[in-house]
Amino acid sequence: MRALLMYRDRDFDPHEWLRYYPTYGDRNVNPRLLLPHHEQALIQDLELDTLLHAMAGDDEFLLDVAQKATLSGLRNDVETILYRQEILKDCLRNPVVAKQLYGLAAEIIETTRRRWYELSGQYLSSVIYGALDILETSLGMLRKLRDIAEEQSGRFESEGLTALFAMLKRELSDDYLASIQSYLTESRFRGGVLLSARLGEWAESSDLILRKLPVKKLNWFQRILGERSLGYTFHLAERDETGAQILSDIRQRGISRVAIALAQSADHVVSFFKMLRAELAFYCGCLNLHERLAAMGEPVCFPTPAPAGQRRHHFSGLYDVCLSLRMQGRAVGNTGSADGRSLVIITGANQGGKSTFLRSIGLAQLMMQCGMFVGAEAFEAELCPALFTHYKREEDTTMKSGKFDEELARMSAIVDHITPNSILLFNESFAATNEREGSDIAKQIVCALLENRVKIFYVTHLYEFARGFFDRNTEDAIFLRAERTDDGTRTFRLLEGEPLDTSYGEDLYRQVFGDSSCHGVDSPRSE
Repeated sequence: MRALLMYRDRDFDPHEWLRYYPTYGDRNVNPRLLLPHHEQALIQDLELDTLLHAMAGDDEFLLDVAQKATLSGLRNDVETILYRQEILKDCLRNPVVAKQLYGLAAEIIETTRRRWYELSGQYLSSVIYGALDILETSLGMLRKLRDIAEEQSGRFESEGLTALFAMLKRELSDDYLASIQSYLTESRFRGGVLLSARLGEWAESSDLILRKLPVKKLNWFQRILGERSLGYTFHLAERDETGAQILSDIRQRGISRVAIALAQSADHVVSFFKMLRAELAFYCGCLNLHERLAAMGEPVCFPTPAPAGQRRHHFSGLYDVCLSLRMQGRAVGNTGSADGRSLVIITGANQGGKSTFLRSIGLAQLMMQCGMFVGAEAFEAELCPALFTHYKREEDTTMKSGKFDEELARMSAIVDHITPNSILLFNESFAATNEREGSDIAKQIVCALLENRVKIFYVTHLYEFARGFFDRNTEDAIFLRAERTDDGTRTFRLLEGEPLDTSYGEDLYRQVFGDSSCHGVDSPRSE
């Protein structure tokens, strides 16, 4: 049995993921099993920890699944995303049932965990009894799953959950479960073990075969006066330890196949529950996040994914989900369209919401591609095979390299892995040097990336860099500017507008020092 709630044709196992490094390039590794090698940079720059912990709550397993499902989603295709969206919509309509299924799977795994050590024991009888305990416990849980499927299946419409419930009803009928219970009861050998054997070389037993015990339902009168079975019987002396050991060895050999079959069956059943738990964990995490955002009145929507390369990117009310979670309140959303564009340059006032907007772009892309809703009123974007961030970092405290050298080193690592139609988010990159040198380097890098079909969002205070692209009047670029009112108030909204040669650092000076007569404070790169 397979749950198939994350993919139509394969399982989602959070323990089988690999991180992509160049050395894996020549190996026969399924590309859908890879996590980005720059995982930690994405987590840091997009503040993903806030999102992931909101999804997981106190469930460490759910946290691990949420992280791997979110970051591995960059390799999903449109069909997989829509497949998950439909299942998530079903879960949002029936959150109690979804969490009940997850809790049931988690319960059976925790209940059977303590019995697994017996399956690797020295004695086969211990293996059998351990496997029987697991199977009998699992049998009760499977019956509960089947009951949920029969009672609730009419409330679900998605392909994935409809198929799961149909499979549970089909495979777990009352007759089937009753026959399994009968086999398990018989496998405890309460009536003893019946074996047949041949006399082998050196008078040793060979070809041991376990036989089914004859079923005789006789009353006490028949048992006393009835015919005796033809055969020979012998009894061991009380102190015949050698004979007892020989009989024990014969019994072990006779029941070995039963032990193997039961252990494999127990592993198969528990593996199903583990897979069911892992795949439901993603949707339960989405439910937890949805509850948090709904409590704050934040809008969410199911995005429309477009195939990579179509240059689709427009949104309404897009906000930074992590900022909203930290503030415990509503964040300012932005509306815009970058359809047909490969370069978005974002300039404007300090502390005007530029970096927050950049995070909202990255978060929405990750959330869309893993099959989630996004923090917006409406969102449509093309898929990207990889998402990279190049954010400014603090000075290297070990003094092994300067800040600018560190920026170039990270940029070199990104270039080694980036592919066409990837998205790269720049935040104040190459501002560690002077205006002219930083602008020139940024221009050369951006032009090279655009030639290789990379989509770029660039937050910058490098006026020469931004103005240079604006003056070229290219149709492949769009320019956004953080809005500032005449009195210096930041609205945290981004509007289309040409780059300005000021970042209004004087506003911050007034806010901190209360001196309106400051001079020389504002500069294109002040933050």
